[in-house]
Amino acid sequence: MHLQLENLHKSYLDGEGRTLHILRGVDLRLEQPGQTAAIVGASGTGKSTLLHLIGLLDQPDQGRVLLDDQDLSLLSQDAQARYRNTQLGFIFQFHQLLQDFSALENVMMPALVQGQSHSQSRKRASELLEQVGLGERLLHKPSQLSGGEQQRVAIARALTNRPRLLLADEPTGNLDQENESQVLDTLLRCCADGQTTMLMITHNLQLATTLQQCYRLQDGRLQLDSSP
Repeated sequence: MHLQLENLHKSYLDGEGRTLHILRGVDLRLEQPGQTAAIVGASGTGKSTLLHLIGLLDQPDQGRVLLDDQDLSLLSQDAQARYRNTQLGFIFQFHQLLQDFSALENVMMPALVQGQSHSQSRKRASELLEQVGLGERLLHKPSQLSGGEQQRVAIARALTNRPRLLLADEPTGNLDQENESQVLDTLLRCCADGQTTMLMITHNLQLATTLQQCYRLQDGRLQLDSSP
């Protein structure tokens, strides 16, 4: 998987009608399957905005997002939705699990949406939950799981359709140190095993150093950061 960002710009209007320039020409290249990279920066610098552009949840004002040299902005809305479901995985700080469904059912959901059979979806979900150490918690609902366990369910769900690119927005920001370590180990192992590229936003500089590359978003631009 080859991810390339070319001169991405994004602005918003504030409550008084003033233009806020969030991204001012972001460039990035991730070229190797299984590559892991972190983006750090102060709150409000546009890290989540950038992840939303890459994940086709928003559109840039200028510039391009390319995966394997394909300009994703040229896809129709339906095609973009299919691309998100089949090629991208998302992990958020607040896991956003479906509270009325078991861990197994939560992880099965992306495969069912993609049109896979119930038996195939169940088999894949069971295998993933086993990989993240929750093989004995398949039928537990989110309210019956700890915060770290819920985040590991969210990781399994993000990997269900074998995404080529995993986008993680503060995936350990709501966890204690022990659970943070478990979740990070799970992420790195799953990326290495499945050759999935991961781009992670984090405020945690110590965590960022465990990834292969670290970039800093500052003044609307992205640059390789050697300070961590």
